[in-house]
Amino acid sequence: MTDSTGAAGAGEQVSAAAEQLGFSSKADVLAKSQEFWNPGKTRFWMGTGVDLVIDRREGYYLYDMSGRRLIDVHLNGGTYNLGHRNPEVVRAVTAAMGHFDIGNHHFPSMARTALAEALVRSAPPGLTKVVYGSGGGEAIDIALKTARHVTKKRKIVSIIKAYHGHTGLAVATGDERFSELFLADRPEEFPHVPFNDLAAMEEALRGRDVAAVIMETIPATYGFPLPEPGYLEAVKALCEQYDALYIADEVQTGLMRTGELWGITKHGIAPDILVTGKGISGGMYPIAAVLLSERCAGWLTEDGFGHISTFGGAELGCIAALKALEICSRPETRSMVHYISDAVGRGLRDIQDTYPDWFVGIRQNGVVMGLEFDHPQGATYVMRRLYEGGVWAIFSTLDPRVLQYKPGILLSADQCEELLMRTATAIGRARDDAARDGWRGGSPARRTTAVPAAAAVPPAASGVSADADGAFVTTRNGRRVPVRTTVPVRKAVTR
Repeated sequence: MTDSTGAAGAGEQVSAAAEQLGFSSKADVLAKSQEFWNPGKTRFWMGTGVDLVIDRREGYYLYDMSGRRLIDVHLNGGTYNLGHRNPEVVRAVTAAMGHFDIGNHHFPSMARTALAEALVRSAPPGLTKVVYGSGGGEAIDIALKTARHVTKKRKIVSIIKAYHGHTGLAVATGDERFSELFLADRPEEFPHVPFNDLAAMEEALRGRDVAAVIMETIPATYGFPLPEPGYLEAVKALCEQYDALYIADEVQTGLMRTGELWGITKHGIAPDILVTGKGISGGMYPIAAVLLSERCAGWLTEDGFGHISTFGGAELGCIAALKALEICSRPETRSMVHYISDAVGRGLRDIQDTYPDWFVGIRQNGVVMGLEFDHPQGATYVMRRLYEGGVWAIFSTLDPRVLQYKPGILLSADQCEELLMRTATAIGRARDDAARDGWRGGSPARRTTAVPAAAAVPPAASGVSADADGAFVTTRNGRRVPVRTTVPVRKAVTR
């Protein structure tokens, strides 16, 4: 046995799952991963000190093969929004396996139809039809093909440093690191403009030859830079002015992560097309969906076989998605997100006050958070120390100054407190690491204003209640936890 975060003892046996798959040790997995799976990715993680091989997983915890326990605030881009192996989703899928399987994509289906109706009823106004994919990249491809069909135009505008997936059309909308690798960069058809630059956006649209603008409501892989007030609304107005469609990529910002079911609704925007993925799977079965306006859905009548996807809308995936959507739509879930947003946001600001020269920005909208550091690779330093300290969060691929920090939407008060304590320790140690490597803090603190959260009132269903003055909450085990968490920033975490 190990303690909550420490490595396994030298004589510890591998798990039953490892034995079943024929692995003798963690080192065996890593060696064969390099040989048979992805040598570049495996070596990269080992080189950064993150030798993670996930074994058991439960709720918001991951367990490495060594026995190390990690609080997961990466969530695989929001796939584990509801936690790993959420019991309600597991029960729904397990029960469904007694009747359903993947299904046949050619025919009407009870599960696909039920999910389509639920998605439309949950959606911003004007979205009336649903098309399924097996993952977010495929769903983006469907959205882009749809935009080209309805407008009879080819150009798709996205932002510089965007990320919308790695499939055929989706990869062309993203950063050149990925599009050029496979000769998918086509600037004449997929122009990119700077984020938050309305003049550049209007210049790209002025020729009236653009089919659609595709935007993540908050660009994830770019480090969650927040749209300036009025920016997204103005982009939508420009789309209407120049006859282009607005595609809202809600793969990471949807499903209550911003405190609303769909992040785009916080801007009062009714998109022409909305894409969801990752978290809609409940973390249990791959599925993604594209929601279309009636205008955009014309090809479904013209040629319903226009997009064929054997695993798109797999029936077991639809059952998982129905349960995930229902959990995310509960009033108590919304309340919990607002509580977590407030508690974690306050705690992070306390930590920032301790290290203002190093921890220079907090980008936050609900539980979508990017932590900015005063070093070109600052987030990689912090990521490594978090990993050692029992937390898994990932740097932003396209801006490694920024750590993607994404608490789950059902995180408990105790878990918030523990997460902040471990985060404080890791940030302090990472600062020392960077200083030893020659970093000298020079820029003043540049705190990014967070989007205000609603009152921190945890739902009764969570087992957490607030004191009258809102200063403390009481958990199921009777502990009183301060909402404004006081973080022991210089005390090492016991492992």
